[in-house]
This record gives sequence, C-alpha cells and structure tokens, in this order.
Amino acid sequence: RMKASPILTRTYNGTIFSFHERKMEYDGPRDAIGRVIVLDGIERGAPKQKKQTKGEAKAAAYAAKMAARAAKEAEEASKPAEPKKEKEQKKPKKEKTEEVQEDDNTPAGEKKDITKPLASSYSPKHVEAAWDLWWEKQGYYRADEHSKKPPYVIMLPPPNVTGTLHIGHALTASIQDTIARWRRMSGFNVLWLPGTDHAGIATQVVVEKKLKKERNVSRHDLGREAFVKEVWTWKEQYGNTIYSQLRRMGSSLDWSRVAFTMDANLSAAVQEAFLRLHKQKLIYRAQRLVNWDSQLKSAVSDLEVDYITLDTPQKLSVPGVASKIDFGMLWDFAYKVEGSDEEIVISTTRPETMLGDTAVAVHPDDERYKHLHGKFLVHPFVDRRMPIICDGELVDMSFGTGAVKVTPAHDPNDFVTGQKHKLAFINILCDDGTLNAACGRFAGMHRFSARYEVIKALKEAGLYKDSKPNPGMRLGVSSRTKDVIEPVLKPQWWVDCKHMAAEGCRAVHEGRLNITPVMHKKKWFEWLENIRDWCISRQLWWGHRIPAYYTLLAGEAEAVPKDEDFERWVVAPSAAEAEKLARERFGAGARVMQDEDVLDTWFSSGLFPFSTLGWPDETTDDFKAFYPNALLETGWDILFFWVARMVMMGITLAGDVPFSQVFLHAMVRDAHGRKMSKSLG
Repeated sequence: RMKASPILTRTYNGTIFSFHERKMEYDGPRDAIGRVIVLDGIERGAPKQKKQTKGEAKAAAYAAKMAARAAKEAEEASKPAEPKKEKEQKKPKKEKTEEVQEDDNTPAGEKKDITKPLASSYSPKHVEAAWDLWWEKQGYYRADEHSKKPPYVIMLPPPNVTGTLHIGHALTASIQDTIARWRRMSGFNVLWLPGTDHAGIATQVVVEKKLKKERNVSRHDLGREAFVKEVWTWKEQYGNTIYSQLRRMGSSLDWSRVAFTMDANLSAAVQEAFLRLHKQKLIYRAQRLVNWDSQLKSAVSDLEVDYITLDTPQKLSVPGVASKIDFGMLWDFAYKVEGSDEEIVISTTRPETMLGDTAVAVHPDDERYKHLHGKFLVHPFVDRRMPIICDGELVDMSFGTGAVKVTPAHDPNDFVTGQKHKLAFINILCDDGTLNAACGRFAGMHRFSARYEVIKALKEAGLYKDSKPNPGMRLGVSSRTKDVIEPVLKPQWWVDCKHMAAEGCRAVHEGRLNITPVMHKKKWFEWLENIRDWCISRQLWWGHRIPAYYTLLAGEAEAVPKDEDFERWVVAPSAAEAEKLARERFGAGARVMQDEDVLDTWFSSGLFPFSTLGWPDETTDDFKAFYPNALLETGWDILFFWVARMVMMGITLAGDVPFSQVFLHAMVRDAHGRKMSKSLG
C-alpha cells in the first residue's frame, strides 16, 4: 500500500500543479522480530510449486489463444445476421486518350524531328531511334587523321563472331564509351576503332554443330571450299548482329574504320608478319609435343588448357566415351628382363601409354638395379626391346620402385629424356584419340577404353601388381571441348618467344607500358619470364592459311609425308613464288603444295592495334597519326591470350609498344562463378 503527501506546488498559466512523494507501506506477514516473510505463492515453510517448463508454458499459451478464439466465434454466432448489401455498380472506365508516339520513321542519317509532342511515358525504342545514324553522318565519331589535336586511340577488343554479345561485352563497351566521350570533350582527336574476330576454333566448332543438327553433314562431307563459304555466311549474319547491338547501346565508335580479322588488308598483314618473323628465324618448323584436343583434332595453346587437381580418385566423363573413366590413380605393373624371369615394376597414371614405352629409366646409383645396367626389357604386347637406361635427372630412387617408364612421344619429361638418350619416338594415337597400328591388338580402340583392356591383358599375363590413389594429380582439360588433353608428337610451326617476352618485360620496367591495377604486373612478369615457345599451327579450315609450302620431288605423292624433311619447307607469299624458290633449291622438277593448317587466332589478333591502321605500310596517314594507341581496356582474363601477344608483336614488327596504358576491368560472372560466355548461351 502506498501513501502520498504533497511536497511541492507550482503555478503555471493559472493552473496549480502539485508534486507528491510516494512511500510504500508493507501490511503483509512478519516474523516475531518484525522481519518481512518472503512468500512463494504461499506462506514460508510450505512446499514450493514445481517450476513450469517452456513446453508447458507454450502449451498453456496456445490453449488460452484457442479458448479466446472460440469465445469470439460464439459471440459472433449469437448476433443476428445483417442483410446483404447490394453490389455497387462499377464506375465506367475512363476512355484512354490516344498517346503521342515518337516518330521512329526518320530517314536513315537524317536528324529527328523533336518539335512533335512527347509521349506520355518513356519509350526507349522511340526516343533513341534515328539518333545514332545522324550522329555518325555528322562525323561526330570519326577521328581525323590530319587533325592537329592530340590523338587518343582505343581499340575495341574484337568480339568473336560466334553469336551475339552478352553483358560482359556491354561492360567493356560502356567503360570504353565513357572514356572516349570524356576524351573528346577534353579536346582530343579520339579514335575508338570497332571490329570483330574470326575466332578460328570457336567459330568452326559452332558452324560444324549447326551443320550436323540442321543437315546432318560434317565439314568433310562438304569439302574445304564449301565449308568455308558456310562459315562466311555465319559471319555475315552474326557479325552484323554484333555491330547492331553496339549501335543500339549508343557506342560512339568510328564506324568508317570497322575491321574484321579476315578482311583482305588484315589478311595481308598476317601473311607479312609470318614472312618477317620466319626471316628473322623467330618462326620455325619442328616436331615437338603439342597439346592435342582429340575432339577438335587440332593442337591448342598452353593457355587453352585448364588444369584440375584430383586429391582423390574420381570417375570423370570424357567426350566420346559412354562410361566414366578413372582418374587420380596409380597402376603398378612389371616388365620382364630379356632372357630371365627377373622383372622391373613401374607405376603409371595412364596404363594405355605403356604401348608407346621405348625404355625404362633407373638412377645410376640405385644398388637395386646396377646389375641390370645395359640390359633390355621385353614389351609384352608388341614386338619391342626396351633398354634399361640410367638417368639421375629423371629418376628419384626414393619414390616408388625407383624405376620410371619412358614414353618419349607422349610425355614432356620423357620427350627430353628420349632426345638425350636417342630413344625411339613412337606415337600411339590417331588424330581422333583412338589407338593406331603401332598398338598391335589394341589398335582402333578409344584410348580410354583401351586403358581397361590393357589392365586386363596385364592381369592375364601375370604382370599386373596393384593400384592405389595418386593424390594431387593434375589433369589437363581443353577449355574448348572439355576433352582430356593428350601430349602428342606433331610437326608444327612455332614462334620463339624468349626475346620478344624479354622486351615486353623491359617495357613495363621502363614505364613505357603501364598496367592497371598494378597487382597484375606480378602475373605479367611471372608469365613472360617463364614463357615457352608458342605453337601457332591449328588443324582447322577456318582461318588464315599458313603461307608455307612443302616441296615435292618427281614421283612423290601429293601429300606431306609423315617423316617430312623440314628443309623442304618454303615460306613465300604465293604458290608461284614458292615454286620458284623450290626449283632454285631442289631442281627444275620440284613442285609445291601449301600447308593445310591455319594460324592460331591469337596470331592475327596480336596484330590488331597496327594491322587496322594500314601496317605493313607504315607511311599511311592512319598509321602515322594513330600508332601507338593510347589505351588498351579489356578484361584481365585475356592478359596473356591477347595483351601480351600484342605487346610482343608490336615491339617486334611495328617498332614500339602498341599502347602506353593497359586497364584491366573485373569480370561479370553468373550464379556459378563462371564468366559470361557466348558458348554457354
């Protein structure tokens, strides 16, 4: 019980306010000496009630809620029913006033009439119509090669003619358009040059799929000439779509200078680049290991190979094989020593490649095998004697059995070992990934189907030993077809990149080439300082055919033999000039046939900053006014595919870095973290 008495009064605007002090008086039970007795619902000393659990409290709350709902429903039911209200008549709809539409029938290149009334709502289709063509006709986008203004040049990374543009291209175009417009307003003579890329592998694959789906024919059914016509038709369709998309975005490109990597002038530049680099001995012909894509039936570059790491054994799908294949395993088997029952056990991740083995290597200091130095092993499935060789670089005697199988034609390390020890190089694969005649009874099998047949045959011969996981195994997969890449020995054309790469590093060190963000500089140096020679041959029909001719002598068939003589290759701008050179070297009866292969797409793309300006004619107004470019703006994912190759080519062929600034933007990715791609849809 509380009592209150006033302790303070105040008057405000004639009103008296009183403030009270409240005191609490306790009238409850007390003990003998006057202390308050604490109660737990009942008097002290009585047994306490059991504390309610959370579940019981929840159940009680729910029961109370249901009881309240039931009471409310009963109350509503007891009320007399109200008469139904008559439906109100719907108000008549207001008649729509006719909207004024923007005139989108303006003649091409004419200025739009902006005096007409505007539409009641914004319609991009009508508002944007006609403006781009008028701006272009007025010359607002065109760079003047005779201008006294300082030049500012950007090359639009040429999209592949394999489909329509996606949001990743929209990002690139938006960034570059912003820069181009800003530079124009800043007083520069801006050239933003558009173009498209023929994209050899990607385009050929797309067109081949289209022909198979629509007409059930292959390129071989059509023949080379007819197939190339089909690709040109595709290019005209999708190349024009790409340009239409860029126009719809309002990209302020110089459409008077639009380029395609297989235009006549750019093709002439590609041919001249090949001739010059070959003359400088930077392009050469050699039989070396290449990354072979059995689905494409072509070599691909190192940059077109994706590597996956297998920490545990896995079964993976492989194109062309119905069942999944085991990867991430080591299989152990033995070779018998010639003339005895003794054997050497080796391990391999690819049992099928034992059909191409030509030696087994051991460490020269390994006591287990010293008595076998100089002896031979017998191959169980083909008629082949294999020497036991000593190699301290290849073999780690503490790893496994200390013996290593050597397959020079299908492994990079074994290739070097084969050259050093003058071993036989035996290719076991056909271009489609099946086994060839060198494989005896396994010939004709798909290489991965043969894997299990070889294991089965080893078991039957009593040579199979064991299998175990191989954690950390790296598997190379084609970024184009997802087929497992096979190292295969092939004669190809190569570019010696070491000197050009060193010049690319020097340009960055000296500040002649700046890369933004700077974090990519580290990757730039790492890649260029460890660069390998570049295989530029592609076994395709769509692309720039290599200007090299093989010399055939009297009586020889019209084909380049498998054991070709590299000295017989003649590099020339035409068949007539090649034949003239061949006859000077090999006699009057010599004739020539052109290489069937085409050049890697990135070879022609690497020339884009100067081939589009008139090179190799360096006296053209465009070349003198606009080379080198000011800026290269692109995604970081093609820093080595394209940017590095443009730098190497520009310095070597055009005498200077192709641009002074590289700006690399981030990637647009989908929900799965994959970058946007036309091939993904």
